[in-house]
Amino acid sequence: MRKGVKAAVVGSVFVVMVGGAGYGAFNLVSALNGDGSAGSAGQEAVKTGPPSSAEVEETTRAFFAAWEKAQGAKAASYTNNASEAEPLLTSFGQDAHLTAVKITPGEATGRTVPFSVKATVSYDGKSKPLAYDSRLTVVRGVTTGRALVDWKPSVVHPALKDGDTLVTEEAANPPIEAVDRDGTVLTKEKYPSLGPILDELRARYGDKAGGTPGVELAVRHTAGEAADTSLLTLSEGKPGRLPTTLSASVQAAAEKAVKEYDESSVVAVKPSTGEVLAVANNRTDGWNAAFLGQVAPGSTMKILSAAMLIDNELTSMNGPAPCPDSAISESQTFHNITGMTPNENATLSESFARSCNTAFIKFADEVQVDSLTKEAQERFGLGQDNWKVGIPSFDGSVPAAGGPDTAANMIGQGQVQMSPLNMASVTSTAMTGTFRQPVIVPQRLDDRELARAQGLSGSTVAQLRAMMNRTATSGTAAGVMSRLGGDIGAKTGSAEVDGQAKANSWFTGYRNDVAAAAMAQQGGRGGDAAGPIVAAVLRAGG
Repeated sequence: MRKGVKAAVVGSVFVVMVGGAGYGAFNLVSALNGDGSAGSAGQEAVKTGPPSSAEVEETTRAFFAAWEKAQGAKAASYTNNASEAEPLLTSFGQDAHLTAVKITPGEATGRTVPFSVKATVSYDGKSKPLAYDSRLTVVRGVTTGRALVDWKPSVVHPALKDGDTLVTEEAANPPIEAVDRDGTVLTKEKYPSLGPILDELRARYGDKAGGTPGVELAVRHTAGEAADTSLLTLSEGKPGRLPTTLSASVQAAAEKAVKEYDESSVVAVKPSTGEVLAVANNRTDGWNAAFLGQVAPGSTMKILSAAMLIDNELTSMNGPAPCPDSAISESQTFHNITGMTPNENATLSESFARSCNTAFIKFADEVQVDSLTKEAQERFGLGQDNWKVGIPSFDGSVPAAGGPDTAANMIGQGQVQMSPLNMASVTSTAMTGTFRQPVIVPQRLDDRELARAQGLSGSTVAQLRAMMNRTATSGTAAGVMSRLGGDIGAKTGSAEVDGQAKANSWFTGYRNDVAAAAMAQQGGRGGDAAGPIVAAVLRAGG
């Protein structure tokens, strides 16, 4: 199988060379008469403008015909990126072992053509039918003027992205039967956003769970950056049983909650242990942004910033934190959200509960450039690239940025980057005073070394919990958290991102022994989208 992939790549280089020469030869012959003098063909104008419906039909028919016959190089020549298209189209018949390919176009909408693919996957004496739908768009070639298929790997299969290939072979890892903390089986069908997470767990722990591999058609992602995505199983392997820290009931609530808001992600953690109870994403790209997102967390970052101010004895919960209309740091002016009434006599607790930006900005000139960085690393365990959650994760980043970014970082803008997993961990540390690196599979499975941090003093924890409780009961998070009983606390946030029409919505909170954080891209203020997601998860967590 590996030889087949290599051959496809080598073949792509060959096609580029021959294809380039072919076009050059065509232009030369067209432009010269038999005796070498210039001919009229060389003066023909290159076509411009959108392809006509007839061109769309003609190009699509030729592309499909070559693809059906496993003529990868020829099919690629009908695209606007033959060098990238050829290896994948070739691997369709060779490495993926797909035969008897039948492609049926649907009714075109403008230059876009939907189509269905039916084929047979055959390997080592085993065969199964495969059927799926895809679509393509025909565009005008920039230099040639030809009508060409606008190349994207998803044309070949919707699950394919740049650099991916299709392979049929014995699976790289045995299948797993992932179970939650109570033994309930977790499947992609029942918990859709767990799909890529279960793939990663299989890739990392399949050989430790006691199963045996089967044969399958799978998407092999770029250079091992992600686990293979299984598309069709030709022969079942024996699944190994893999314990996780997830809770089926909390996971179900998380899945339901993110469905209400586009491009949203949420993580729930058990603060007393660091165990991940739920992780859910509702994203068009299928990416696990809940663990891997790297975006500004907005005012949820004020939990960490408040801890830094308290730990550095710059103020306290009941100490001064004036909230003017605007504040200047390093010649940059910062403002509060529209409509916030200034209060020069505000305490840190009041400014935190109201999410006053300027109250935090006013302290920027009193802290060291690396004060927030040290707080994040030494007390909250962030930003050292040493988390071993069980699957890939981002560990947060709080760089020691100078200039106006020192102030901007304190309100979760500037160069600070977080994921919902990071913010759920921040909330857990603020609740308990102890940093417990989040895990999604028990440490005993592989004896991996977990990240460590100093944690917080009892006094700092008491003040953070009081401020978060005030925010949840009478501050910016009160509307979302009002129907939750028990020991509660929260922090809202919104983060402005260049090029976006609306801010990213952030929210983090806790209820009893559950902490959760969510982010919804372009979801607006924290209570608009991320807040209801977190509240639903906390409610399910009990």
